[in-house]
Amino acid sequence: MDPATESGRICAVAGQSQREMREWAKAYPRLFSAKQFDPALFSTLALATAFSGPWLDSAQQRMANRTTLWCFGLDWLVDYVATSRAGAAAIAERCLAVAHGAAPGDGDDLTVFLADIRAELAAAEAFPVLGPVWRDELRRMLDAMVREHDWKAEGAALPSFAEYLDNADNLGFSFVFAAHWLFTSPPPADADIARVRAASRAVQRVIRLLNDLATYERDVRWGDLNALLLGPTRKEVSQRAEALAAEARDLVRALRDSQPALANYLERQMDFCVGFYGVTDYWGAW
Repeated sequence: MDPATESGRICAVAGQSQREMREWAKAYPRLFSAKQFDPALFSTLALATAFSGPWLDSAQQRMANRTTLWCFGLDWLVDYVATSRAGAAAIAERCLAVAHGAAPGDGDDLTVFLADIRAELAAAEAFPVLGPVWRDELRRMLDAMVREHDWKAEGAALPSFAEYLDNADNLGFSFVFAAHWLFTSPPPADADIARVRAASRAVQRVIRLLNDLATYERDVRWGDLNALLLGPTRKEVSQRAEALAAEARDLVRALRDSQPALANYLERQMDFCVGFYGVTDYWGAW
């Protein structure tokens, strides 16, 4: 398949996924009513998944897309709707309870959507092995989001650059990846689980910094944290991202024999983000 033909197939699959995303957004209207959830967001999210796994059809990309969209709804509620730490922590508590099997709240589209995701994952062959990984990645993400909410509170001390980077789980990449892994793969060997998670987390740190380089102006307008607000220059953040990318590629390379599809997906996701964040970001300018 020549590059143009491959790109055409990837974009066609992304188009199918984008239409699915729009239907999911309609199914959970309280979660996706803000104007920021526009057609371009659905399109770019679908393209990120499609270009990262071009060997996958839209059904195989479904869980990555559903979980990504859910994370954007979660991020919106924690970062821009919750007005206190108690509010952010309550959101996290509700989500963790549902991930462990509790019923979602009546009219709470965030937890209703998460319960639907959990039900799909529970039917997967790998759930007995990777279900605990998925729940742990959710916990890590929620803890990191609440921690960042604390850092952004009026009068709070800002984190150091190192502390901020250590909190990269708030990005949600590793949580989404865990759902995709569980949904598309057979149960992995125990020895692979820690290695895959380490590679995922390494890629996540790279994407965290690529995102920050792309979104600095918007983050300033919206009152978000950003690595460039914590002391290092743009050049220093770029150099750190490059060093982290080299470390991530080493970890991904070690997976190629036992988990070739996951290794390719992780590396392509990282490389896609280099190009994507060089131009724009998912939320756009509002």
